Amino acid sequence: MNGDAWSFEHQVGDARGFHERELSDPTTRSVWWFEVERPTVVTGSAQPIGTVDADRAEAAGVEVVRRRSGGGAVWLAPGDATWVDLVIPAGDPLWDRDVGRSMHWVGALWSRVLADVGVGDLEVHRAGLVKGPWSDLVCFAGVGPGEVLAAGRKIVGISQRRQRAGARFQCAVLHRWDPSPLVSVLAIPDHDRARLRSEVADVAVGAAVDGEDLVASLVGHLEASARIKR
Repeated sequence: MNGDAWSFEHQVGDARGFHERELSDPTTRSVWWFEVERPTVVTGSAQPIGTVDADRAEAAGVEVVRRRSGGGAVWLAPGDATWVDLVIPAGDPLWDRDVGRSMHWVGALWSRVLADVGVGDLEVHRAGLVKGPWSDLVCFAGVGPGEVLAAGRKIVGISQRRQRAGARFQCAVLHRWDPSPLVSVLAIPDHDRARLRSEVADVAVGAAVDGEDLVASLVGHLEASARIKR
Protein backbone atom coordinates (compact mmCIF):
# COMPACT_ATOMS: atom_id res chain seq x y z
CA MET A 1 0.00 0.00 0.00
CA ASN A 2 1.25 3.46 -0.89
CA GLY A 3 0.01 6.86 0.14
CA ASP A 4 -0.05 9.17 3.10
CA ALA A 5 0.68 8.13 6.67
CA TRP A 6 -2.08 6.70 8.83
CA SER A 7 -3.23 8.43 12.00
CA PHE A 8 -4.15 6.20 14.96
CA GLU A 9 -6.79 6.62 17.68
CA HIS A 10 -7.83 4.34 20.54
CA GLN A 11 -11.08 4.98 22.41
CA VAL A 12 -13.04 3.14 25.10
CA GLY A 13 -16.69 3.91 25.75
CA ASP A 14 -20.19 3.34 24.43
CA ALA A 15 -20.71 2.36 20.82
CA ARG A 16 -23.46 4.83 19.98
CA GLY A 17 -21.33 7.94 19.91
CA PHE A 18 -18.60 6.18 17.98
CA HIS A 19 -21.01 4.98 15.30
CA GLU A 20 -22.46 8.47 14.95
CA ARG A 21 -19.05 9.99 14.37
CA GLU A 22 -18.76 11.78 11.03
CA LEU A 23 -15.73 11.90 8.79
CA SER A 24 -13.91 15.19 8.66
CA ASP A 25 -13.87 16.93 5.29
CA PRO A 26 -11.24 16.65 4.01
CA THR A 27 -10.45 13.40 5.74
CA THR A 28 -7.20 11.45 6.00
CA ARG A 29 -6.14 7.83 6.32
CA SER A 30 -7.05 6.80 9.85
CA VAL A 31 -7.13 3.74 12.11
CA TRP A 32 -9.83 3.97 14.80
CA TRP A 33 -9.69 1.25 17.46
CA PHE A 34 -12.74 1.26 19.70
CA GLU A 35 -13.44 -0.89 22.75
CA VAL A 36 -16.94 -1.16 24.19
CA GLU A 37 -17.41 -1.01 27.95
CA ARG A 38 -20.59 -3.11 28.01
CA PRO A 39 -22.23 -5.81 25.88
CA THR A 40 -23.69 -4.24 22.76
CA VAL A 41 -25.77 -5.32 19.77
CA VAL A 42 -25.12 -3.26 16.64
CA THR A 43 -27.85 -3.55 14.03
CA GLY A 44 -27.39 -2.84 10.33
CA SER A 45 -28.82 0.25 8.65
CA ALA A 46 -31.38 -1.75 6.67
CA GLN A 47 -32.61 -3.85 9.58
CA PRO A 48 -36.00 -3.01 11.12
CA ILE A 49 -35.94 -0.99 14.33
CA GLY A 50 -37.51 -3.93 16.14
CA THR A 51 -34.76 -6.42 15.24
CA VAL A 52 -33.76 -6.49 18.91
CA ASP A 53 -36.29 -7.04 21.71
CA ALA A 54 -35.82 -3.88 23.78
CA ASP A 55 -37.15 -5.46 26.99
CA ARG A 56 -34.85 -8.47 26.71
CA ALA A 57 -31.87 -6.25 25.96
CA GLU A 58 -32.58 -3.97 28.90
CA ALA A 59 -33.02 -6.91 31.27
CA ALA A 60 -29.67 -8.34 30.11
CA GLY A 61 -27.86 -4.99 30.38
CA VAL A 62 -27.20 -4.91 26.63
CA GLU A 63 -26.86 -1.64 24.74
CA VAL A 64 -28.54 -1.52 21.31
CA VAL A 65 -27.00 0.67 18.61
CA ARG A 66 -27.83 1.18 14.94
CA ARG A 67 -24.95 1.65 12.50
CA ARG A 68 -25.13 3.50 9.20
CA SER A 69 -23.68 0.65 7.15
CA GLY A 70 -25.44 -2.48 6.00
CA GLY A 71 -25.50 -6.10 7.09
CA GLY A 72 -26.93 -8.06 9.98
CA ALA A 73 -26.69 -7.65 13.73
CA VAL A 74 -23.26 -7.86 15.39
CA TRP A 75 -22.56 -8.79 19.00
CA LEU A 76 -19.81 -6.79 20.69
CA ALA A 77 -18.70 -7.40 24.26
CA PRO A 78 -15.40 -6.80 26.04
CA GLY A 79 -12.98 -9.50 24.92
CA ASP A 80 -15.31 -11.06 22.35
CA ALA A 81 -14.17 -9.08 19.31
CA THR A 82 -11.74 -6.39 18.23
CA TRP A 83 -13.45 -3.47 16.52
CA VAL A 84 -11.32 -1.34 14.21
CA ASP A 85 -12.45 1.16 11.59
CA LEU A 86 -10.18 1.96 8.66
CA VAL A 87 -10.83 5.33 7.01
CA ILE A 88 -9.57 6.47 3.63
CA PRO A 89 -10.27 9.72 1.78
CA ALA A 90 -12.09 9.78 -1.55
CA GLY A 91 -9.54 9.48 -4.33
CA ASP A 92 -7.02 7.62 -2.16
CA PRO A 93 -4.93 5.02 -4.03
CA LEU A 94 -6.90 2.41 -2.05
CA TRP A 95 -10.23 3.84 -3.23
CA ASP A 96 -12.27 1.77 -5.67
CA ARG A 97 -15.54 2.81 -7.26
CA ASP A 98 -16.77 -0.77 -7.10
CA VAL A 99 -18.19 -1.12 -3.59
CA GLY A 100 -17.62 -4.86 -3.37
CA ARG A 101 -14.11 -4.84 -4.79
CA SER A 102 -13.24 -1.84 -2.63
CA MET A 103 -13.22 -4.08 0.45
CA HIS A 104 -10.74 -6.65 -0.90
CA TRP A 105 -7.68 -4.75 0.34
CA VAL A 106 -9.20 -4.60 3.83
CA GLY A 107 -9.65 -8.37 3.94
CA ALA A 108 -6.17 -8.96 2.54
CA LEU A 109 -4.72 -6.74 5.28
CA TRP A 110 -6.57 -8.60 8.04
CA SER A 111 -5.52 -11.93 6.55
CA ARG A 112 -1.86 -10.93 6.90
CA VAL A 113 -2.47 -9.63 10.42
CA LEU A 114 -4.18 -12.84 11.53
CA ALA A 115 -1.44 -14.97 9.99
CA ASP A 116 1.09 -12.98 12.01
CA VAL A 117 -0.67 -13.86 15.28
CA GLY A 118 -0.86 -17.55 14.45
CA VAL A 119 -4.21 -18.04 12.73
CA GLY A 120 -3.96 -20.36 9.73
CA ASP A 121 -5.99 -21.60 6.76
CA LEU A 122 -7.18 -18.09 5.89
CA GLU A 123 -9.14 -17.02 2.83
CA VAL A 124 -10.31 -13.58 1.70
CA HIS A 125 -13.75 -13.78 0.12
CA ARG A 126 -13.48 -12.01 -3.24
CA ALA A 127 -16.82 -13.00 -4.75
CA GLY A 128 -20.24 -11.49 -4.17
CA LEU A 129 -22.43 -11.70 -1.11
CA VAL A 130 -23.14 -15.24 0.07
CA LYS A 131 -26.34 -15.32 2.07
CA GLY A 132 -27.39 -17.96 4.55
CA PRO A 133 -30.82 -18.65 6.07
CA TRP A 134 -30.11 -16.25 8.92
CA SER A 135 -27.70 -13.75 7.34
CA ASP A 136 -30.28 -10.96 7.07
CA LEU A 137 -30.56 -11.19 10.84
CA VAL A 138 -27.04 -12.14 12.02
CA CYS A 139 -23.97 -10.62 10.34
CA PHE A 140 -21.67 -13.60 10.80
CA ALA A 141 -24.21 -15.98 9.22
CA GLY A 142 -23.31 -14.68 5.74
CA VAL A 143 -20.13 -13.72 3.91
CA GLY A 144 -19.57 -10.50 2.00
CA PRO A 145 -16.78 -9.20 -0.26
CA GLY A 146 -13.46 -8.79 1.52
CA GLU A 147 -14.48 -10.71 4.61
CA VAL A 148 -12.05 -13.28 5.97
CA LEU A 149 -12.63 -16.98 6.64
CA ALA A 150 -10.51 -19.31 8.76
CA ALA A 151 -10.90 -22.96 7.78
CA GLY A 152 -14.11 -21.99 5.99
CA ARG A 153 -15.65 -20.14 8.93
CA LYS A 154 -16.02 -16.38 9.10
CA ILE A 155 -13.59 -14.62 11.42
CA VAL A 156 -13.62 -11.00 10.15
CA GLY A 157 -16.80 -9.10 9.35
CA ILE A 158 -16.57 -5.88 7.32
CA SER A 159 -19.16 -3.24 6.51
CA GLN A 160 -18.61 0.00 4.65
CA ARG A 161 -20.03 3.48 4.90
CA ARG A 162 -19.27 5.95 2.12
CA GLN A 163 -19.52 9.69 2.46
CA ARG A 164 -18.44 12.50 0.17
CA ALA A 165 -15.18 12.85 2.10
CA GLY A 166 -14.22 9.18 2.03
CA ALA A 167 -14.99 5.63 3.06
CA ARG A 168 -15.15 4.06 6.52
CA PHE A 169 -14.58 0.31 6.70
CA GLN A 170 -15.96 -1.04 9.98
CA CYS A 171 -14.23 -4.29 10.92
CA ALA A 172 -15.03 -6.79 13.65
CA VAL A 173 -12.46 -9.54 14.28
CA LEU A 174 -13.82 -12.34 16.43
CA HIS A 175 -11.96 -13.68 19.45
CA ARG A 176 -14.85 -15.91 20.51
CA TRP A 177 -17.97 -17.01 18.69
CA ASP A 178 -20.91 -17.84 20.90
CA PRO A 179 -24.21 -16.82 19.27
CA SER A 180 -26.23 -17.36 22.45
CA PRO A 181 -26.01 -13.81 23.91
CA LEU A 182 -27.04 -12.25 20.59
CA VAL A 183 -29.80 -14.75 19.90
CA SER A 184 -31.20 -14.26 23.40
CA VAL A 185 -32.08 -10.59 22.76
CA LEU A 186 -33.33 -10.79 19.17
CA ALA A 187 -37.01 -10.17 18.57
CA ILE A 188 -37.87 -13.60 17.21
CA PRO A 189 -40.42 -16.21 18.28
CA ASP A 190 -39.20 -18.39 21.12
CA HIS A 191 -39.55 -21.53 19.02
CA ASP A 192 -37.02 -20.09 16.53
CA ARG A 193 -34.46 -19.17 19.16
CA ALA A 194 -32.97 -22.64 19.74
CA ARG A 195 -32.96 -23.38 16.00
CA LEU A 196 -31.16 -20.14 15.17
CA ARG A 197 -28.59 -20.75 17.90
CA SER A 198 -27.91 -24.24 16.60
CA GLU A 199 -27.76 -23.32 12.92
CA VAL A 200 -25.29 -20.44 13.34
CA ALA A 201 -23.08 -22.14 15.94
CA ASP A 202 -20.54 -23.25 13.32
CA VAL A 203 -20.65 -20.39 10.81
CA ALA A 204 -17.89 -18.40 12.51
CA VAL A 205 -14.78 -18.88 14.61
CA GLY A 206 -12.71 -16.73 16.94
CA ALA A 207 -8.99 -16.02 17.09
CA ALA A 208 -7.78 -16.79 20.61
CA VAL A 209 -5.37 -13.86 20.68
CA ASP A 210 -5.17 -10.63 22.66
CA GLY A 211 -6.80 -7.62 21.03
CA GLU A 212 -3.76 -5.45 21.72
CA ASP A 213 -1.54 -7.95 19.90
CA LEU A 214 -3.93 -7.95 16.97
CA VAL A 215 -3.96 -4.16 16.70
CA ALA A 216 -0.16 -4.02 17.13
CA SER A 217 0.19 -6.37 14.16
CA LEU A 218 -2.23 -4.26 12.12
CA VAL A 219 -0.25 -1.10 12.88
CA GLY A 220 2.97 -2.90 12.00
CA HIS A 221 1.66 -3.81 8.57
CA LEU A 222 0.56 -0.25 7.93
CA GLU A 223 3.87 1.12 9.17
CA ALA A 224 5.62 -1.10 6.62
CA SER A 225 4.22 1.12 3.86
CA ALA A 226 3.41 4.41 5.55
CA ARG A 227 4.47 5.75 8.93
CA ILE A 228 1.74 5.78 11.60
CA LYS A 229 1.23 9.12 13.32
CA ARG A 230 0.31 8.75 17.01
